[in-house]
Amino acid sequence: MSGISPTPAIGDRREYVTEPTLFGTHHISLNVHDPERSEQWYTQVLNFSRLGAYSGEGFHRIIMHHPSGIVLGLSRHEHPEADVPFSERRTGLDHLAFQVAGREQLEAWIARFDAHGVDHSEMKAAAIPGTFLVAFRDPDGIQLELFAPAQANSG
Repeated sequence: MSGISPTPAIGDRREYVTEPTLFGTHHISLNVHDPERSEQWYTQVLNFSRLGAYSGEGFHRIIMHHPSGIVLGLSRHEHPEADVPFSERRTGLDHLAFQVAGREQLEAWIARFDAHGVDHSEMKAAAIPGTFLVAFRDPDGIQLELFAPAQANSG
């Protein structure tokens, strides 16, 4: 039985419990210095659009949606640490990678970044054989990547 594993129960009985599963990422929320500036950048550069905005106790968040289904929150907290610049060397987020279909799409994104004045790396081989990436940063210096998976060999 897939996804089912025996769990010891009290006494001589055994119960079967379904293993918990994950089936995707619901959203990611990034802490930014200026949510409106970040909203404009993610809209113009990466084609996200606003779903809505709300404020809670000590924070403001803009919710963005991408045609691919990715949901992204852009959050600003009312806390002194919110002014500290991003660093992938601290505990927390190292980078966020968006998957593209292949190397041709990486080339198209490089042209788009150039048109929008976004600094980026060259396309380079990633750690997984046959994969490629382009690294760039958002207005807050958060490292982002576009990642092209290995292509199946035809033939």
